[in-house]
Amino acid sequence: MPEYLAPGVYVEEVSFRPKSIEGVGTSTTAFVGPTRKGPLAETPVLVTSFGEFERIYGGLENLSFSASTDTDPATTNHMAHAVRAFFDNGGSRLYIARTFVPRTDGGGAVSSDGKARSDLVVDSGGVQVRFTARMPGSGLNGRITVTEKTVPVTLATLPKAPLGSLLRIRSTQPQAAVLMGGAPPFRLEDGDQLSLTTSAGPGDITFDGNAAEVQSDSLADPVAIPADTVLRVTIGGTAQSIPIPEGNITLSDLAAHINTRIRRGYARIEGGDRLVLGTDARGTAASLNVAASPALGFPDERSASGTGNVPSLDAVTPEEIDGLLQAAGIPVRATTDPATGRLVLSTTETGESARLQAADTSVRTALGLPAEEARGRAAQGTLYYVKRSRQSDGWVGGADRATPLNTATPLPAGSVLVLLNLEARDADNNVRLYEDVGLSPLHPRWLGAVLAPAPTRRSEALQNPYAVDIQGDVHPFDLRQGLLGSASTRTIALTGGNDGAEPPESTTVEGAVAYADALRLLEDVEDVAIVAAPGYSALSRYAGIQQALITHAENMKYRIAVLDSPPGVDPQEVREIRGAIDSSYAAYYYPWVMVSNPLARPGNDRIPQEIALPPSGFVTGIYARSDVQRGVWKAPANEVVRGAVRLERDINQAQQQVLNPLGINCLRFFPGRGYRVWGARTASSDPEWKYVNVRRYFIFLEHSIDRSTQWVVFEPNGERLWSNVRATVSAFLYNQWVSGALLGSSPEEAYFVRCDRSTMTQDDLDNGRLICLVGVAVLKPAEFVIFRIGQKTADARE
Repeated sequence: MPEYLAPGVYVEEVSFRPKSIEGVGTSTTAFVGPTRKGPLAETPVLVTSFGEFERIYGGLENLSFSASTDTDPATTNHMAHAVRAFFDNGGSRLYIARTFVPRTDGGGAVSSDGKARSDLVVDSGGVQVRFTARMPGSGLNGRITVTEKTVPVTLATLPKAPLGSLLRIRSTQPQAAVLMGGAPPFRLEDGDQLSLTTSAGPGDITFDGNAAEVQSDSLADPVAIPADTVLRVTIGGTAQSIPIPEGNITLSDLAAHINTRIRRGYARIEGGDRLVLGTDARGTAASLNVAASPALGFPDERSASGTGNVPSLDAVTPEEIDGLLQAAGIPVRATTDPATGRLVLSTTETGESARLQAADTSVRTALGLPAEEARGRAAQGTLYYVKRSRQSDGWVGGADRATPLNTATPLPAGSVLVLLNLEARDADNNVRLYEDVGLSPLHPRWLGAVLAPAPTRRSEALQNPYAVDIQGDVHPFDLRQGLLGSASTRTIALTGGNDGAEPPESTTVEGAVAYADALRLLEDVEDVAIVAAPGYSALSRYAGIQQALITHAENMKYRIAVLDSPPGVDPQEVREIRGAIDSSYAAYYYPWVMVSNPLARPGNDRIPQEIALPPSGFVTGIYARSDVQRGVWKAPANEVVRGAVRLERDINQAQQQVLNPLGINCLRFFPGRGYRVWGARTASSDPEWKYVNVRRYFIFLEHSIDRSTQWVVFEPNGERLWSNVRATVSAFLYNQWVSGALLGSSPEEAYFVRCDRSTMTQDDLDNGRLICLVGVAVLKPAEFVIFRIGQKTADARE
């Protein structure tokens, strides 16, 4: 209760209406049985279309429960066909719980656990690598196509490669010793010297470059400058005009004035009485022209050019360096790397004897050359390197797998990063692509992580049915060689996957998921309302499986089991089989349905054109369709069986008169109306629960009330709570009556709800029990429609 201790306004939320009850779903179905692939021993998977089922659990192809039939499977895949029938007949939500029992008969080219595997792709030094299916089943006897993907790489792009990248260098000619420098042009100083040492010995080149300078005649200090005096100079082809202020000005001030205005040049005083003008550029490309200006000591026009052995010391190019090297007779050439634009110094000598090193001078720093000695390489085959770290020496490999890559040397033409593209194709031709896969555990898309044997996410395991099994520390070079060898693509077959043995109700075989095990997995899926095991009745030990289905439905309370008759039985036999069942949580259907075989091929007489399928797949879809179109209170009968071309056995009126009272729901053919479900009884001897719709409607009511009244627990057990409970349940039942789900012309006739002192004793209250009595007048189907017609005598008054 709120506390009111301080004066103020208190706003409180209260409820003046009863809680509402939301109806639960009634059409969610679960199938249990063998499939060609798919997850085992985990939460059943929800599928919402047949295409989704095919991707996860495999297609319609036959199953094989014996090594002797693996090459030509003969067991109809009832589960897959039933899923297709379920969706064709109106179903929309279906959980799949797969069964699988490993074989113990031996023989055959199969694996003991039913999983498909490839041959070893790497098997050396205690390391073994092979591809394997994550789940058992013949549907994963597929193939994986491995294709090499190459990405061109240069020394500039090499640092951007992710860790674990595999670099391939192909070189068939001996290589020179190479030093990689910075990006030209370079700024040097006059007299700078580049000292290089090769296998032929040391050699030097000196960079010379002087400015172009013009000197005036002798000037007085101060000098008298007349009005309108202008200094006109041309530096490097660019004309400039510099006004000189009128009056007396000292030579030092004159030079300072010119320096503040001149561009790419300078002015200074030489010998105390001469003005010197010069260019900032130093080298043979420097040029200066001064127009006549008598007041400034230039009675006539004067010109000058720079001197040196390079056009400009401020912008030395690799071509100019190469010219100096050749002139000095040094066996080194200077070029520009086309990929990076950087300076490259390379020896004219090639092979292992080639050496090149730059002495530690200011020129080496200015040119961006490394201090390390570069060495040439002999003629060699293909070399691989792996990026182990992000350091400059992080690329390791070569012939001994331990040599660091010389990143100061340009990579030979044709160097590439090696990746893998994989295409996994299962037996049903479902394709999954994996691109840009790495060969080292350091790579972000490492093969062992992309195809991990135990993925962390369930969705990944469903989408990626294949894994790579790596035993030991495999080297990237060995892995690439094992996968591809000298080829650029290779297809690797996975074989040995099988459908196991015929699944029983239960078994002690290790790794098996029998019907009882699969049904236990469904106990954790709360929203299932219908359960079936299509094809179970065709197995040799079907009686135990059938009883397990019934027990599961009864224990879960809120679901019904749809049972199949065995294939090929006559009415007398089905009566005897049905006699062993008595449960209101089960419904029994007969006979099987004949459909066109989607696996049949023209001209192939070995494959039948029609196949018989258990009725449960069709009937559960009809349950769902009827629930959506009419409501769960409507009997799921007198409904068209979609997909049926005929029935395994035609049932006539007389035969059904024998079968229907026993709770055997028949599928029948009616001319002009097609194939229909013509029965709606449970497999119960209790007349109160005779009809399927009555049982399913009570399941709906009970489950809805159960789920939506959890708020009642631990509430104060008094009149206010009882009133709320009555109002909550009554409102829900009133909506059911308005919807046409209950019998009666008024709510009072349709239902009652009691929750008061008349339903609970003091002992109930003392022991924490709240008891609410609910009665509903449920609608029964018009199973027998009778029209009584007789004659009457005409009356004169009429």
